Amino acid sequence: MVHITRRERFNAAHRLFRPELNDSENYEVFGKCSNPNWHGHNYELFVTAKGKVSDETGFVLNLKSLSHLVREEIVDKVDHKNLNTEVDFLQGKLISTENLAKAFWNQLEAGVKLLGAQLYCIKITETENNFVEYYGEE
Repeated sequence: MVHITRRERFNAAHRLFRPELNDSENYEVFGKCSNPNWHGHNYELFVTAKGKVSDETGFVLNLKSLSHLVREEIVDKVDHKNLNTEVDFLQGKLISTENLAKAFWNQLEAGVKLLGAQLYCIKITETENNFVEYYGEE
């Protein structure tokens, strides 16, 4: 089994908050990330697939095809957007990096299968010090 990873980048704004809490309560739970005027990140997204190397191509999957899939299903929808208000597949979710990783997995899993591999990991770097990895299990 070989693992192959494609990195993409995007910029987006969001706010961590629960609507049933007031601004003070949200600040208590989420700190500065609950700013009612939003805040943003320069994200890095790493999509790792796994599979057997094809005798015909020498690939697990074609990285150009994976890049196209990630751009179409994720980057084009989230780049320079407000994740809380402008992204259909994120509606109704608390926009933590953990929940982004799970939502991105759901957006990509079927497409990676169509490319002949299995989705292995979604890694999202939010800052140089903070990242999340999701392997498709709860």
